[in-house]
Amino acid sequence: MKLFPHGHATHPQWRMAAALVLAQLRAQMALPGYASAPTLALLYVTDHYASAAQDILDHLSAELPEITDWSGTVGVGVAANNAEYFDEPALAVMLCELPTDQYRVFSGVAPLGIGFEAQTALVHADSHTPDVAELIDEMAQRTDSGYLFGGLASSRTQAVQFAIGGNGNIKGQGAARGVFHGGLSGVAFGEGVSVVSRVTQGCLPVSAEREVTAAEGNVITELDGEPALDVLLQDLKVSLEEPREALAAVRATLVGLLHERDGTGAVGRTGNFGDDVIVRHIIGLDPGRRGIAVADKVEPGMRMAFCQRNMQAARADLMRICAEIREELEPQEQALETATALAAPEAQAAPHPARRIAGAVYVSCAGRGGPHFGAPGAELQIVRHALGDVPLVGFFAGGEIARNHLYGYTGVLTVFTI
Repeated sequence: MKLFPHGHATHPQWRMAAALVLAQLRAQMALPGYASAPTLALLYVTDHYASAAQDILDHLSAELPEITDWSGTVGVGVAANNAEYFDEPALAVMLCELPTDQYRVFSGVAPLGIGFEAQTALVHADSHTPDVAELIDEMAQRTDSGYLFGGLASSRTQAVQFAIGGNGNIKGQGAARGVFHGGLSGVAFGEGVSVVSRVTQGCLPVSAEREVTAAEGNVITELDGEPALDVLLQDLKVSLEEPREALAAVRATLVGLLHERDGTGAVGRTGNFGDDVIVRHIIGLDPGRRGIAVADKVEPGMRMAFCQRNMQAARADLMRICAEIREELEPQEQALETATALAAPEAQAAPHPARRIAGAVYVSCAGRGGPHFGAPGAELQIVRHALGDVPLVGFFAGGEIARNHLYGYTGVLTVFTI
């Protein structure tokens, strides 16, 4: 497997941005270290281009006739290596050279059939789809590993998805030109496609870990046997007698829920959240029941902790997952020449085969990005500094998908390995 050609650009006119991206792709395809015969394209556009989604897909498909399969979606921002495009018209494309019998593009008109054994899957979804979290869990169960990666489309206009496969659509479902609204779509990968994926959290616990001892639907009524609202006010050191101060503190606070009852706890040894923690908003207070309403279903026995968004914690955790991926892929013993090349300043380092990364997909929360990391592009710069100048595309989502979970305020970094 060779490096995946990739390109990204911004321009008020999508045709100009597409021309810039196509020039980058063609230049890389001519290089010896890059894939020259890719068949799968990942396409991400900002919502400025959402209304032109079909025209963009048709144009790129015509310009790249060798690409038989397309997948992607829209975000309020798109990601590329060392760059992020937020609140501006932009698109990013990566061309993957994978064995054609080792992946399948799926959508509402071409669902994943029983004839393909999926190991994992890249999933794009519409947040307005009823029971989307349950659909994600069901999709994860259809893979051998139970691991998905991807995110929910985020758009101030149309929440579009791209999905078209060379193996065609299901007979009787009508013609489909590759742009969809609602539901799930993406690419399922067989065991012949190796990926390494990690989740990075963006929030820091501000309270002790507690057990949900009573709950009704999405309202937590007791924590550790005490009224949940009283516990919240105590942990935040505020009182309802001073409502402005109390409401300001509550609005800045989120809830980290651990759905898995495996006893590992929500807060890890380092004081940070583990990968299984799902961060949800507090959507209301219930003074009558002394409860807290959160944006998820809660059951007694769950573990939780109150948390807040934190730039330092987000930076440290992003660096952690990048280091884990790098350490897993790079050989323990390296020739002097290889070690010297990998130790070069990352901003200047070209992709190196010792990193064993053909390409990467990064899906981050729309509430993260540059502003959350201190400067424009800072989030992607951290990734590049850790992994080097590897091909990377992605988008800023309305919810991040990893394993069978739907996350918030996280980043999901997945690399295709050589």
